[in-house]
Amino acid sequence: MSVKKELLEILACPKCKGDIQEKSMFLVCKKCKLAYPVLDNDVPDMLIEDAWKLEKAEKAKFKHNLEL
Repeated sequence: MSVKKELLEILACPKCKGDIQEKSMFLVCKKCKLAYPVLDNDVPDMLIEDAWKLEKAEKAKFKHNLEL
């Protein structure tokens, strides 16, 4: 699973506008401690209300079974 490099370069955390990094099935903002799921292998869900707390994503080993 991978978000296109070009998309990753322009995406930012919607909450703090900070940097995000790809971690398995999520895009992670370490500053906000939020993990945004990536759906169907390449579509990031960047809605704050859909974000997982980083701790929850870590416990799930950055994997989920969400779909579009």
